Amino acid sequence: MCDTMVALGNSTADGRVLFAKNSDRQPNECHIMIRIPRRKHPKGSKVKCTYIEIDQAEGTYEVFLLKPHWIWGAEMGCNEYGLNIGNEAVFTKEPYGKDSLIGMDMLRIALERCKTSREAVDLLVKLLEKYGQGGNCGYEKPFTYHNSFLIADRDSAWVLETAGIYWAALQVKDVYSISNRLSIGSQFDLAHPQLVSHAIEKGWCKGREDFDFSKCYSNPLITHFSGSMERQSCSRKMLEEKKGSITIETMMDILRSH
Repeated sequence: MCDTMVALGNSTADGRVLFAKNSDRQPNECHIMIRIPRRKHPKGSKVKCTYIEIDQAEGTYEVFLLKPHWIWGAEMGCNEYGLNIGNEAVFTKEPYGKDSLIGMDMLRIALERCKTSREAVDLLVKLLEKYGQGGNCGYEKPFTYHNSFLIADRDSAWVLETAGIYWAALQVKDVYSISNRLSIGSQFDLAHPQLVSHAIEKGWCKGREDFDFSKCYSNPLITHFSGSMERQSCSRKMLEEKKGSITIETMMDILRSH
């Protein structure tokens, strides 16, 4: 089960935001937890991510990461400001790019440089536009995919889903869960400026009236066999049923659910 969930303060028993994620990496791949303190970096310096170097920020925040041992980035983590991010593999019709930033790299960069969920959305979009996404994420067997992100701070949460260079983002109102599929449909709050026109050019829809991000951009075969629809439906149903009284134990029960 590889799923990420959030419940905002209006849906929890004590008014706190709760965030949770499961990870399903390949067998024999070590998944480690590391803490990286706040640091200052020389102006103009670079940072080596999993496959490429990018410009380093002059200051990075303290982060706690849960990551595959051989990858620079992380599948999930948080920072000193209470920002939490989890990422999911998603399978789309867009071609996979050359080795660049992978979703786990983007997640770590956002945690090291952002304080709020909206700030993280904006940075992730900028990284996608500047560097693109691409590169093997499999340990013993090659595994390439695009990425979705669930991002939460102490007051708000956003969903950001990508297909190649294209993306859509939705602000969470109460509870939300993501799995290995695009979940954003016809309604979203932010999007790539050519998101709809590109889909029209490809013949995936006729216009804005019948545009649905998930239906237009998803690879239906791989997405189906990932079982993500069933998993996301299950976690969302359990969150909705407990809305208003969600606790840490609720989130743990959902993560353990089969």
